[in-house]
Amino acid sequence: MDQFQNDQNGQAWNEKSYEAWTHRFGEPAKAAAKIKKDPLKRLSPLESYIGNVKGKKVCNLLGSHGSKAVAMALLGAEATVIDLSEPNERYAKELAKEAGVPLRYVRSDVLALPKEELTGDYDLVLTENGILHYFTDLVPFFTTVHSLLAPGGKFVLQDFHPVSTKLITSQGKSQAVRKHKVTGDYFSAELETVDVSYSKFLPELRYATEEERKPYQVAIRKWTIGEIVTALGASGLFITELKEEPHPGDFDRGIPKTFIIEAEKR
Repeated sequence: MDQFQNDQNGQAWNEKSYEAWTHRFGEPAKAAAKIKKDPLKRLSPLESYIGNVKGKKVCNLLGSHGSKAVAMALLGAEATVIDLSEPNERYAKELAKEAGVPLRYVRSDVLALPKEELTGDYDLVLTENGILHYFTDLVPFFTTVHSLLAPGGKFVLQDFHPVSTKLITSQGKSQAVRKHKVTGDYFSAELETVDVSYSKFLPELRYATEEERKPYQVAIRKWTIGEIVTALGASGLFITELKEEPHPGDFDRGIPKTFIIEAEKR
């Protein structure tokens, strides 16, 4: 990630993410009560990959609002979040406090972690849904994952499938009228400017002008499956499974929407 992109993305994530998570999940006390009722549900659909975390040291890399880390802490894990956003940290710490579990939050650029954080003793590193596109080179990111993991440790990655994000445009709000067009370039390496993901939860941006949206915009680089797998291999991680997933239910039937990769440090 170059410095301009890093600054632009960092600014967007430090705008109003706390307010966005409050609109999305409720105040931390309300959100914590819901997670406490069923921590495994908050880890869905990754619970089978995550496995039993009791007594294990886990890291939710770019873990944002901390919901998954808090769920793992409730299941007995020693949980850490690494993320660069102060409002994200604030929400996550309040969430953990309300849930009654300890949560370690390291606020840092993932690619500029202090050496003392690259401990090589995490049993699990987890990252999911819209993370990889913030990096213009995936090898340093996956190398950081490798440096965090203990030998035999597991990396679980879920992200949006590039067929959906890079190639296909869909219109229509029901399966009966849904139409799909190939409008993108699967192999494009160009940066794109888009609204930061949490902005859709801010009511005041619903009718915002283009100028008003600028502080909430990020620069992203969308990757192909081949590029992701190659970068993982170059980092020294051993891929044990690549699962491509359709959209839940019947909506967008036949189009891959997400993928999950499980890898190990050997």
